[in-house]
Amino acid sequence: MLHVGDVVGTHGLRGDLKVKSHSGDLSVLLEVDEVVLEPPVGPTITARISRQIIHKKAVLLRLIDYESIALAEPLVGSKVKLPESALPELDEDEYYWSKLSGSRVTDRRFGDLGYLVSMFTTAAHDTYIVEGDYGEVLIPAVKKFILSIDLDQKMIEVDLPEGLVPEKE
Repeated sequence: MLHVGDVVGTHGLRGDLKVKSHSGDLSVLLEVDEVVLEPPVGPTITARISRQIIHKKAVLLRLIDYESIALAEPLVGSKVKLPESALPELDEDEYYWSKLSGSRVTDRRFGDLGYLVSMFTTAAHDTYIVEGDYGEVLIPAVKKFILSIDLDQKMIEVDLPEGLVPEKE
């Protein structure tokens, strides 16, 4: 199961869950019939979807048997997971966030930068957030800076220009 998004809130009184995608690509959540939710507290839930639409920069999911605000609210904060087989095949140089999360990041010049802890999407590209001895380092996820990604070893090698890596704390 791959972690594809998070339930960040509810919408309306019929129990719609507001889901933010990790990749910025919301389409995968529009094409599935069910999701697996890992709530902050309690057991994992597999739920069938009765309605799914894009709303602003999120997907609203209405789940069968959770079709009221009272039933949906406890699901806020849940991780949304899908089987890898339900996800579209990616190009050679594309990766799902859950496969990259926690990877050790090293730079040719600066050495160990730390671990990939988060990412965000801009209009131009994704940006990786790495935390380690240099504090927070923001790395544009573009071919120019990313030299290699080894998913088996959870390692990312980068070559960053001057100015992207702050002084060591």
